[in-house]
This record gives sequence, C-alpha cells and structure tokens, in this order.
Amino acid sequence: MRNPTHSDTVHAAVHVARLYYYERMTTAAIAEEMGTSRATVSRLLTYASENGLVEIRVHDPQAHPQSVESRLLKKFKLKRALVVPVPAGIPDSDVLQRVARQAAAHLNTLMASGTVLGIAWGKTVEAIAGQLSPRQLANIEVVQLNGSGTGEGMVNAFGESLVMRFAQNYGGRAHSFPVPAFFDYAQTREALWRERSVQHLRRLQDRAEVLLFSIGAAETGSLVHTGGYLSAADTRRLQADGMAGDIATVFFREDGSWQGMDMNARSSGPELDRFQRAPHSMCVVAGQGKLRGLRAALRGKLINELVIDEPSASALLDEPDETMPAASKKKVRTR
Repeated sequence: MRNPTHSDTVHAAVHVARLYYYERMTTAAIAEEMGTSRATVSRLLTYASENGLVEIRVHDPQAHPQSVESRLLKKFKLKRALVVPVPAGIPDSDVLQRVARQAAAHLNTLMASGTVLGIAWGKTVEAIAGQLSPRQLANIEVVQLNGSGTGEGMVNAFGESLVMRFAQNYGGRAHSFPVPAFFDYAQTREALWRERSVQHLRRLQDRAEVLLFSIGAAETGSLVHTGGYLSAADTRRLQADGMAGDIATVFFREDGSWQGMDMNARSSGPELDRFQRAPHSMCVVAGQGKLRGLRAALRGKLINELVIDEPSASALLDEPDETMPAASKKKVRTR
C-alpha cells in the first residue's frame, strides 16, 4: 500500500514542476498561487529533479489508472492527453491562456522538417498562436482547413492571418483558403471544388500530419455561432439535425456522426473522417462550456490528442457516457 505522505509529496512536486517549466511561472508566483512559501516551492522543485520527475519534460510518475491523464487515455483511447493545472476561481481568459501555452509547447514537439500542419480558425487557435515559441524548420507547410469568409465576402482576414502566424513561427509557407465558411448553395461548393487551384489546397489539407483545432460550441458563443455565419433558419435546421458541435465548421451529432447533416453540404471544412485518419488530430479545449461537443467528438473518434484544463478534464471523466445516444438512432441521409 502506498505511503500517503510520499504520494502527496510526489503529487505536489509534479504540480509545481508543471507550473515552473510549462507555465513559466516564478517560484514567488507559484508560492502565492499554492498558498505556501518560496522555500517550499524550491524544495519541491529539487525533489522533482533528484527523484527523476523532471528531465527535459515534466513526467508524472503517477501514471496509474487513477491519474487524470491516464484515465483520459484509457477511456477515450487517445494517443496523448495533456491536462493543464489551473487554480480555482481564475478568469476564463486566464484558463485559456494557460491551456494555449501548453498546447503551443506540445505542438512544437510534433513539428519536424517536412511537416504539413492544418489549422482550423477560432478563438482557441488564435490564443495558441500568441503562445508559439519560434522554431525554424525546413519545408513546413501550414494550410487553412476551412474558409472564414462570411456572406459579405469570400475572404476574411482572421483565418488568413492565423495561417501566416503559424507559418512564420516555423519558417514555413502559408496556404490560406479564400472561400466562405459556408456557401449559400451546395452546388456552388461542388463547382468550386472542381477548380484546379482549390483541388491543390484540398490535397494539401488531406496530406496534413498534424491537425490543430478546438470544438465549436453554441454554448460558449464560438465565432461560428456569433460571427454572422449562420442565419436563424440555419440554426433551426442544425438543432433539428441534432447538432452537438463542430470541427472546422463541419457539424456533428451527439454520437459523433456528421454524414447527412444538410448544413455540411454547404460547409468549406473537410469531411471529418480526415480527423479520424490524421496521425495527430490535436484538439485543445479550455473551459467546461465545450464538454458536450467534446464528448460527442470523442465518441466519433475525431480526436487522438487532447490538451485540456484540469477542471474540464475531471468533469469530462465524471459525466456518465451514454452507450446509445439518441442521435445515433437517426437515419443517416445520403447525398
């Protein structure tokens, strides 16, 4: 049986090491956050170093079934789960910045010369862009996964600027996708998809080894729902179709299925099976408002790497997962 005192010390040392190395907090700031002294923080950092808890990265020795990260890995069959510690009561904006910082650090470990990175625009990915650490690599391609134009124009600078920021960070080439997020007519999209220049971009999207995205959720006021992209009729139709969330402006149901949803025939985003196949399908979530959509995406196997704040991760694990969501009983329409 484990010694509780030893287990508590190990847990505290790992927590302090994460704050110090991943969050780049000073020992004084850590001491203030934890309600302890700087001397205690220093002792815990020394303990972490002397006992092999810290090498180049922070390693959690409690990788047993009860740890949050290992529980996420086991329950959702993920390749990687990174849980970001946050103190109780801090503003949502601070939670986002902490999660974005660790997501940016993890992204750096996935990038290598020759990598094609696909990004889906949104507030979370924008926050990650602000936390990037410059790293010059050879033959990097960064491609926008979905258009960001609105009904008033084909091009929206938001998505284009995000692609440029990631490309500049890695010394790569930026490939924006200058089309609307949603077309007025599915036939218009089908015609544009036949253009050679668009086919080139879509092939590049399909080659991406790393896909970086978050979950779009009406509950959190994501840009898809607040940026003028959807009409009232669109929203009603999505609700009737059982929308649980979206990835790259492609909507999915509670069971993670997306096929047959009318709105997706007008979306500029890729088919979601692309996320099922990607070597690194990296989803970043900050805050519990996205848990409904996140759970649905996990049911659909649309994610294989997850970066999430600790309270949201715990809530995700604590919620019972229905084995037969109502949405899965819907007849899937083909087109």
